[in-house]
Amino acid sequence: MRKNIIIFLVVTCAVLGFAVHSVWTLLTLLFVDGSEDAISRAELPAPNSGAISEVPQLIPKIIHQTYINESIPAHWKGPQQSCIDLHPDYEYKLWTDKKAREFIAAEYPWFLETFDGYPYPIQRADTIRYFVLHHFGGIYIDLDDGCNRKLDPLLAYPAWVRRTKPTGISNDAMGAVPRHPFFLKTIDSLPEYNRKWIMPYITVMASTGPLFLSIIWRHYNNLKPEGDARLRILFPDEYNNHPWSFFTHHLGNSWHNNDVKIIFWMAQHWILITFLGFVIGFSILGCIYTLMIKPRQQNGPPSKSRFSYVRLPFYRRVSQKEFELDDRHKV
Repeated sequence: MRKNIIIFLVVTCAVLGFAVHSVWTLLTLLFVDGSEDAISRAELPAPNSGAISEVPQLIPKIIHQTYINESIPAHWKGPQQSCIDLHPDYEYKLWTDKKAREFIAAEYPWFLETFDGYPYPIQRADTIRYFVLHHFGGIYIDLDDGCNRKLDPLLAYPAWVRRTKPTGISNDAMGAVPRHPFFLKTIDSLPEYNRKWIMPYITVMASTGPLFLSIIWRHYNNLKPEGDARLRILFPDEYNNHPWSFFTHHLGNSWHNNDVKIIFWMAQHWILITFLGFVIGFSILGCIYTLMIKPRQQNGPPSKSRFSYVRLPFYRRVSQKEFELDDRHKV
């Protein structure tokens, strides 16, 4: 009995340990916010400060954006034009689907098969931004993000991304010098994370989107990068909804499908889902115990546990080594 229980407990602990190990990086995203690499408000010049001209400019003055073709939807033309108007001295590159594939085929042919094999167009839109930042450097901005002020102060950091809530980092606004090691690790990891999940939203997020980038960020920081290799983090206060913010956010989520509603519902009711998960998990363990352990106990030898009660015949002591049945129905 004890042996069976020990085996059951060891197997259970091994399964739970493997499950925790598999999602450990995701769990760390709940507690690590990147504050040690934050671009603080104090080190950023005010929008109209003369100190902006004194800030070193490491990142090339290039703005990258992506879309299916050059016919930008009307609700995104305003945000797009705001970035162009504020930065007349920047080169502007719009990466259409056609231009993106031609670029990958010419500069990164080893990735072309993976690029073409993505089932969702948004995955190609995600990956091209990593490759152009690695190759050219510059600043990538989603079309649903407009510019609220000049981006020159952000050119002083070799690489930066935006912090998102509740966890991780986003890929909707990023900047880097050419060949920065973080984006090298990012593009190098893409084939490994090219997996299909049940829901399209999870497939996109985990293979090329913000969740993928957040996982790479955690692995990258485990290497303790220093100096120019550091990836700096732009927090929401410096990103949006303030007079000193760099960007303004507009209607987006153009690739979201119905499965996103399920994901968002789960996020809103995560306590209930966690409780149900524990109930289901322990119920399964209980079924395994009932089906595998108890039958062995019933078919095995009698238990020798001092807590087991078995109906025994009456015996009387004959000698130290012998026992004789004492028949209490003597005639």
